[in-house]
Amino acid sequence: MSTSVELTRFRVLPEKTDAMLAARPAMLDDFRSDRAGFLAARLVRLPNDEWLDIVEWRSSEDFAASRVKGANLPGIKAFFATIDSLVSSEEGTLADAG
Repeated sequence: MSTSVELTRFRVLPEKTDAMLAARPAMLDDFRSDRAGFLAARLVRLPNDEWLDIVEWRSSEDFAASRVKGANLPGIKAFFATIDSLVSSEEGTLADAG
């Protein structure tokens, strides 16, 4: 089974950046407790109020199951609520475990 990587690029308005960063730990806690196959996540700040969330999943099936759940828990919902717009979302396979 190959590690699946979720790449989600989104925009957060400057006035919501602090709230987004404050909501991040609870979102990750909810993922750890509720999402089978969740391995890790990294958040990258990009120019123009954009962010890239790089999330590793044990498998593509685990990622798909997580998407079905959506914002089902308070920490996840609070984080998603700070996002102004989705720029892109892709899935890939980890090619280098570094």
